[in-house]
Amino acid sequence: MDPKETEPMPKGAAALSFRMGELLLRSGAEIFRVQETMERVARAYGVTEFNAYVLSNAIFAAAVENGVRSETKLKFVPGTVTHFGRIAALNQLSREIAAGMVPEAEAFRRAEEAARIPYTDGKLLILACAVGSACFSFLFGGSLLDAAAALLCGAVLQVFLNVVDRRSASKFITNLAASALVALAAVALYALGLGNSLDKIIIGSIIRLVPGVALTTSIRDFLNGDYLSGTIRMIDAFLVGGCIAVGVGAVVMLYYNFAGGVLPI
Repeated sequence: MDPKETEPMPKGAAALSFRMGELLLRSGAEIFRVQETMERVARAYGVTEFNAYVLSNAIFAAAVENGVRSETKLKFVPGTVTHFGRIAALNQLSREIAAGMVPEAEAFRRAEEAARIPYTDGKLLILACAVGSACFSFLFGGSLLDAAAALLCGAVLQVFLNVVDRRSASKFITNLAASALVALAAVALYALGLGNSLDKIIIGSIIRLVPGVALTTSIRDFLNGDYLSGTIRMIDAFLVGGCIAVGVGAVVMLYYNFAGGVLPI
């Protein structure tokens, strides 16, 4: 049990609602989606009174079920990693629950099955990151040689991220180190003659680190009136972007000085 969870709800519709909300929040879902899902599930199973307040990293909820008041004051949900497969599975489950198609016991089982959906295999992630980096490099105006260099940089980046994930390092330190590693690999390949434009190689390679999903989610939170959560996620996205800029900038400036004041790009 999470040490920061207090007064857990007993098993029942309210507990199911809370569990699904927690899983959605852990998977990177928008605040309005989490809160709406929790309310719909509770209503579908006849919870007479249910109130939930969701933030980007915490859930407050209270319910009256079968005449008994069950309450969870706080569930702390630490940093989230987006998992669209889990979000899609939980969304489908909530729709079926709202339609009265799923008994409560089965809903608990399916929610836990959704929680166990694995992340993409590490080797496939390396391939996807490498190919994606090459495609973005070419899309931003790079040559085929630039795309080839970006492909290698993307593969190096994802190998690094796969290793770091196992050690639960700080998000900001990870992005700072990863962006510096990408820039270093790009500079090395460029110096060896693989690539015509250093900036196109680096731009294509760091796309994997850009917090696009977090930024988009924060905007959706703003549009849905969840200003606090939107602000938190936007600040997080900007900080990650700043770490990327510092990591790349430091390596490029060192290369600039090492190259004698000439930065060929």
